[in-house]
Amino acid sequence: MSDDPIKNGRGTPWSQWQQSAHLARATWITPDQLCPPGRRLVVVAPHPDDEILMAGGLLAGFRGREQDLLLISVTDGEASHPGSSHWTEHRLRRQRPLESRQALQQLGLDLAHLDWHRLHLKDGAVPRDEAFLLNHLGQLLKTDDLLLTTWRGDGHADHEAVGRAAAQACQAHKVQLAEVPVWAWHWADPDDPRLPWPRAHRIVLDETRLARKRQALSAHLSQLQADGERPPVLKPALLECLLQPFELVLL
Repeated sequence: MSDDPIKNGRGTPWSQWQQSAHLARATWITPDQLCPPGRRLVVVAPHPDDEILMAGGLLAGFRGREQDLLLISVTDGEASHPGSSHWTEHRLRRQRPLESRQALQQLGLDLAHLDWHRLHLKDGAVPRDEAFLLNHLGQLLKTDDLLLTTWRGDGHADHEAVGRAAAQACQAHKVQLAEVPVWAWHWADPDDPRLPWPRAHRIVLDETRLARKRQALSAHLSQLQADGERPPVLKPALLECLLQPFELVLL
């Protein structure tokens, strides 16, 4: 991850988010209210780990209903450690998809029955391939799908490009869109007017779902460990926000 809003500062701690009046007003919904059995969930992840950060708790409920799930991994996440001698692009291109595989298994999903598309677009340059992604999504979507992906205003160029392509594809094919802020938890203020708060809902996560999400996230070692003197890509303050007993979606 390389965008300035992400790198700047230590992030907005959960203790501040707890004071957010907008967040407090976000409607609570159950996972089955959002995506009941028999409805297909299409998760579009810009980078390996985004599927867990966005929706690990929601995905934990798809054990035994893998036929209702389509996962699209847009990039291999090779640009997360620019200039690193340890985590080179070549190494990350192999490592990060393996971490995703392990994380999905930690959620209890049967990968043999999971429809998983990996597009191998260049990490950090998804905006230039936005038209390709839009076309690819258009070929896969069905009218009754729920498409879940990163929010168009998330502050990372790849996240925003994927969000825009998903929004266009959903509009064209009359598919419901669910956008998820990820890096916005880091750079936004708790009552930041840039977030579309009237669209915000909280998916309630029980203890089992939250524990599985936490376990799945631990598989992403490359993002959780310091790289020499460099801090981890996923900062503690961000992880605390994303490991609360809910997942925030914009509908």
